[in-house]
Amino acid sequence: MALDNVNLGLANYWKVTCLDKDGNIKWEENEKNLIATVGLNHILDVQFHAATQVTTWYIGLKAAGTPVAADTMASHSSWAELTGYSGNRKEWTEGAASSGSMTNSSSVDFAITGSATVAGAFLNTAATGTSGTLYGVVDFSSSRAVISGDTLQVTVTVTAASA
Repeated sequence: MALDNVNLGLANYWKVTCLDKDGNIKWEENEKNLIATVGLNHILDVQFHAATQVTTWYIGLKAAGTPVAADTMASHSSWAELTGYSGNRKEWTEGAASSGSMTNSSSVDFAITGSATVAGAFLNTAATGTSGTLYGVVDFSSSRAVISGDTLQVTVTVTAASA
C-alpha cells in the first residue's frame, strides 16, 4: 500500500437526550460535529511537537448560529454559548481509547434553569470563559426548546480511523 493513500479521519459523535422534570424523553439528537482548526492543531502539537497534553475537557451548550472551522473560544461570532443551566461547563470524563474510539462512561448531565433554545454543543479545555482550546462544535438537526426542570444528557464519542 502506498503511503500517499493513507489518511487519518477524525470525527466526534454526540448523543443528546432531553428529559423533562419527570424523566420522560422530550427529544433526542444524534449528530456528528465540526472539528475546529485549533482543535486539529492541538492534536498535532501534542502528538508531534511536545505541546502540553490537556487532561480535562469540558462540554458546553451552544445557542443559535453555525460553527465554522476558524472558530476559537475567544472568537466565534457566528454562534453563542448557551448558559441557562446550573454550574459551569460539564467535565467530559472519557474512557481509554479502544478500536479507535473513546467516549464518556456515563452521560454528562445539564440541569436546565430557565427557558432557552439549544442548538448544539461543544468540547473545550476550559470550564468557563473564552480561554482554552475549542476542539469541536456540533449543530443539532434543528434548534430545540428547553425549560426549567429539563435535563440534557450528553454523550460524546471521539473517533479516529484510517480513512
